[in-house]
Amino acid sequence: MSKTAHGFHRATETVPQCEHLIFEEKGDVAYITLNRPEVINALSIDLSREFCETLEYVRDQAHLHILVIKGAGENFCAGDDLTEMASGSWGHANQVMRRVRYYQHMANTLEELDKITICAVDGYCVGGGLEITMACDFVICTNRVKWGMPEVDWGITPGWGGTTRMARLIGRRMTKEINLLGALHSPWRGLELGLFNRVVPDDELAGETQALIELLQCKNHQGLRQLKFTINKNVEADLYTAQAFEALGAALTVSINGAWEVPDADGAHGWESYHAKDKNSAIRNRREKAKNFWVD
Repeated sequence: MSKTAHGFHRATETVPQCEHLIFEEKGDVAYITLNRPEVINALSIDLSREFCETLEYVRDQAHLHILVIKGAGENFCAGDDLTEMASGSWGHANQVMRRVRYYQHMANTLEELDKITICAVDGYCVGGGLEITMACDFVICTNRVKWGMPEVDWGITPGWGGTTRMARLIGRRMTKEINLLGALHSPWRGLELGLFNRVVPDDELAGETQALIELLQCKNHQGLRQLKFTINKNVEADLYTAQAFEALGAALTVSINGAWEVPDADGAHGWESYHAKDKNSAIRNRREKAKNFWVD
């Protein structure tokens, strides 16, 4: 772990070495391809680790504005690797809980990126694959997509979004239908419920994804970051708290655009006065008056 000039700790300074996914950068766009096509890109322990480490790398790169996630071999992702689970690789109950919490960290990292995230989904998108899409900003699907949460029939339960994020996206009743029945649905059903943004012909997924990228690239990226942050946080807040975020966001926007001077604000950081050791400054004087006020 190293420290940047801005004080943020990075998970890694360089792109992680990956065997089970492909990572590419093209200008301000990053691409992650889940690359286990022989098993429908199932999320093995190793692939999940690589995915998480790559997300942490993307998180720390200020020059990246957009992240696209896709799968190799005309499928997106079949979810967690059931073969590993059956072999006992996940361990006992406490080890399983620790692993699920790690995967929750992975999904939370994806959701909280200050980049715009796009899932380009083809073929099967079930279980953990669907959980990845729910942590992203946009989801584009092909006509042949099959999606669902079949965990109930395998004797397991979702751990990192299949019940929680889904309920926030489509409500409790539909989330119960998807999880308790375990059916595989058409992309049009996902579009109707609000899980997906667009359904396109099978051969137009790359083109539609590129068109969305080009539109996003011409936007004000600071505005996109603020809007994403505000929407993600406000959905978990009551109305009045959410409106407070909107008001602060509006003030930040006009400040960034140049109208930052407020007549009764200090106009300087307090730590600059502290560093200058200026005992006659207004900031120093008010601190002296305050530090013993009403102290018994």
